[in-house]
Amino acid sequence: MHRIRFRTLLVFFCLCASLLCSCSPHRFPNSTSETKAKDPIKDFFYYAARLPQNINTYGEKVVLIDPNVHTWGAYDASGKIVQAGLTSAGADWCFDMGRPCKTKAGVFRVYSLGSPECKSTIFPIPEGGAPMPYCMFFNRGQALHGVHEGEVVEGNVSHGCVRLHIPDAYWLRYNFVDIGTKVIVRPY
Repeated sequence: MHRIRFRTLLVFFCLCASLLCSCSPHRFPNSTSETKAKDPIKDFFYYAARLPQNINTYGEKVVLIDPNVHTWGAYDASGKIVQAGLTSAGADWCFDMGRPCKTKAGVFRVYSLGSPECKSTIFPIPEGGAPMPYCMFFNRGQALHGVHEGEVVEGNVSHGCVRLHIPDAYWLRYNFVDIGTKVIVRPY
């Protein structure tokens, strides 16, 4: 009888642990896009195909974030896409915060630019300190920023920031984004 209870409890524990890991915004599942060849030209065409090739930017540079296709695009002042890549936006629910943490949809302006040493003052809760290399804040505590390999997936898993591969964040920070650059986040 004890052996049956032990097995039952073990199976129950494993199922619960599996469920918690699969729901947690901190789980970073394997993604075929993470194992793609790191050919920037090939990656550009792959991700750019998910976005409109031209948009009306009203004569200014724009960074477009589409959480539905997990892609960002940089558009020049003429509205032509010049760079694109994989991104992860905010999750539907963050268990550590006890609330939804989607990236707010809308039109914003970058108001702060950070260095490779940029760090979160909030996450992980309660002290902060999570690396946010090349952060570009656009809506209160929400920013475009780089993350370590494996933390950008084809899924929305962040606390609200827009996660980018570090080379993409570097490119945006030093080659495209300025204070005042428009950021458009499409609704989920």
